[in-house]
Amino acid sequence: MDVLNLAHGSFYMLGAYAAFAVVSKTGNFWLALLLGPLSVGLIGGLMELLLFRRLYQRGHLAQVLLSFGFTLVFVDLVRSGFGPRTYGIAPPPGLGGAFHVAGASFTKYDVFILGVSVLVALVLLVAWRLLKVGAVLRAGVSDKEMVGLLGIDLGLVFTLTFAFGAALAGLGGVVAAPFVAIYPAMDDNVLILALVVVVLGGLGSIEGALAGSLLIGLAFSFGTFYLQEFSIAIVFALMAAVLVLRPRGLFGIRQ
Repeated sequence: MDVLNLAHGSFYMLGAYAAFAVVSKTGNFWLALLLGPLSVGLIGGLMELLLFRRLYQRGHLAQVLLSFGFTLVFVDLVRSGFGPRTYGIAPPPGLGGAFHVAGASFTKYDVFILGVSVLVALVLLVAWRLLKVGAVLRAGVSDKEMVGLLGIDLGLVFTLTFAFGAALAGLGGVVAAPFVAIYPAMDDNVLILALVVVVLGGLGSIEGALAGSLLIGLAFSFGTFYLQEFSIAIVFALMAAVLVLRPRGLFGIRQ
């Protein structure tokens, strides 16, 4: 959508807290997996409808300022509602424990996270490249006036797309909740890595985001294992090396 939204880390955090709230009340992780993304997607849709659509013509700086302001608001709302404590939830029944393959140990929940990630990636690729909604979005970003003349309600498409993006971030938070600590500032590290992934992969490219996430994930994991104190430096060094050789990112399009 050509929108620079720094609130995605907050959507991730809200998804994790929604999972904690639902599991605490019902003990049902699968219900949290449904309600968490829906609630975060509703918040994202309202934000686009009431605020972001007024900023499309004002450039990225206004979008950055607005979305960064929301990150501060969401953190304070979470802190006021849940306190500064750190929370955690257990993996759902059937996904606890570990198994061994070729001498390596994997938790069942690790495999579940991997499966969800691959499924989301495939859905995004198919929708973006093969379905009508992807074609409408690409055309809408390139030439809003022409798409409007074709009778397509681009405002509704953008609202639903923004809500879907927020819901995906919320889904990430729900899925990560049994795997990470849940605390008010948990959005910071995720947002930094997400920005690195997007810049490295190329702005506006889903394929670039997937390739960038794999590279950054491997660099961060190996860096944490072998050079723990330099793990984040390795990530930024990789990004810098790619941008020196290819300033628009791996799959970015020259403007």
